[in-house]
Amino acid sequence: MPKQKTDAPPPPAEADTLDFEQALAALELLVAELESGNQPLEQALASFERGVALTRRCQAALRAAEQKVEILSRDTDEAGLEPFEPGE
Repeated sequence: MPKQKTDAPPPPAEADTLDFEQALAALELLVAELESGNQPLEQALASFERGVALTRRCQAALRAAEQKVEILSRDTDEAGLEPFEPGE
């Protein structure tokens, strides 16, 4: 039976051009492919390398978002604004 082709994640260098959601989706596909155990060793190593690049991209995007939230929270505190509480 022929092996079904899945969408391959981008090479490591291309991971930097993806937004968080794209990188996470590519990483999820990559993990599923690796977990299937259907890749030859060289392809599995290349996939692992792409996975590391995608993971780093996701971590960088999360750090950037965390910094933005911290800056916005600090600006809110300095302005004397109270945090928004839903339902009030």
